[in-house]
Amino acid sequence: MPLKIASWNINSVRLRLPLVQRFLEEYQPDVLCLQETKCPDDQFPLAAFRKLGYGHIEIHGQKGYHGVATISRRPMTLVEKRGFCGIGDCRHVSTSVDFEGKRILLHNFYVPAGGDEPDPEVNAKFRHKLDFLEEMHDVRPAEVADTATVLVGDLNIAPLETDVWSHKQLLNVVSHTPVETDGLNAVRDKGGWVDLVRRHVPPEEKLFTWWSYRAKDWELSDRGRRLDHIWSSANLAPALARVDVLRDARGWERPSDHVPVIAEFG
Repeated sequence: MPLKIASWNINSVRLRLPLVQRFLEEYQPDVLCLQETKCPDDQFPLAAFRKLGYGHIEIHGQKGYHGVATISRRPMTLVEKRGFCGIGDCRHVSTSVDFEGKRILLHNFYVPAGGDEPDPEVNAKFRHKLDFLEEMHDVRPAEVADTATVLVGDLNIAPLETDVWSHKQLLNVVSHTPVETDGLNAVRDKGGWVDLVRRHVPPEEKLFTWWSYRAKDWELSDRGRRLDHIWSSANLAPALARVDVLRDARGWERPSDHVPVIAEFG
C-alpha cells in the first residue's frame, strides 16, 4: 500500500479549515503536515478532521502565531515536540508511522521567516532564523535498518536559483540570501538528507510553492519561491513514486499564500 505525505503552510487552520477539508477529500493523503496553524492546542478543530477519517492528530500550537500539526488516517505515535533557540515558539513536532515494514520518523518544521532585513546585527528575526538553522543540524535521519526518516515543512528558504522567480533580484531578499541558502544546504548535505522534490522535478526547472499576497495577479506575474520542502533519509528515497505541487490551490477562495506539496512512496 502506498504512503502519501503532504505538507502545507495553511496560514491559520481555523480560518482556512474549508480548504483543508477540500484538500483531504480530493487528494486523500495518508498524512498531512500543517504549518503556521496559529491555533492553541485546546482550540484546534479536532472534530472536523476526525469526521473525515483523520483520527490521529498531534499538535504543537500557540495563540496567533506559528504552530504545527500532523494529521494522519494511519496509526501514528508522537515522538517529540522539540524547542529551538530557547524561545518557546511552536515550530516542530515529530511523529512516526509504519510503511512496508519500516518505521517512518516524520519531522514537521516551520522555520522562522526572518523578517525583512538580511542582517543579523540589526534584525533579531534574521539572527533567530540563522540560529534555528544551526540547531537543525541536530535533527538527522535515523541510521537503523528498520527506520526511515522524512523531514517536511515550510523551511522559508528557496535554495536553488530555479527556486525563485529571479535569482539576481532576490539575492539580497530574505529567503534567498547566500547565508540562508548555504545554511539550508549544509543542513541537508551534512545530515545526509535527500531533497525529494528536486529528485522528482529536475533542478533546471523553475518550481514555486509560495506566491505573495501583495501581487495583484499572482498567476500572471508568477513571482514565486519554493519555500516548502520534503526531504528523506537515503534509505527511503528509492521508494519515491511521485511528487505533486498543487499550484492550483493558490487560486482557491481565501487561499494560503503557500500550496500543498505531496510525496507518494510505494
